[in-house]
Amino acid sequence: MWLQFYLMKPEQLFSVCNSLAMVAWIILIFFSFWKKRDTYLFAIVILLFALVYSWLIFSYISPDGFKNFNTLDGVSQLFSNKFLLLAGWVHYLAFDLLTGIYIVNNARKNRINHWVTAPALFFTFLLGPFGWLLYFIIRLVKTKRFIPDNF
Repeated sequence: MWLQFYLMKPEQLFSVCNSLAMVAWIILIFFSFWKKRDTYLFAIVILLFALVYSWLIFSYISPDGFKNFNTLDGVSQLFSNKFLLLAGWVHYLAFDLLTGIYIVNNARKNRINHWVTAPALFFTFLLGPFGWLLYFIIRLVKTKRFIPDNF
């Protein structure tokens, strides 16, 4: 099985990761009643993204490639390799999903209706930080606190 994974073209792996992310976001948004939801999202989806990301980074970046993270031109050069570009994308998928889980749990702690946060979750899936900003505004309006007690 790992050999098949290793032999995948970047476009195939991109498609698999995007599909997995879509399923995870559907579960996060529409299955708020599932008590084990976050456990499975962490233990399966995010762990799988972390493994894929780590494999891509350590397989395709040269030992001196890490110094390229210091400049925009350097990052651009790294991303000219499709496997490293894919690693960057998987990085976004993982951290946006972590942000979505944070939003759901923080909203629950602040007694904000799940469906009120659904637009923020949708935008976090599509536009990452903008979705979190939208949630931040929702939380601010609902709790009247800039930073909640249970941050």
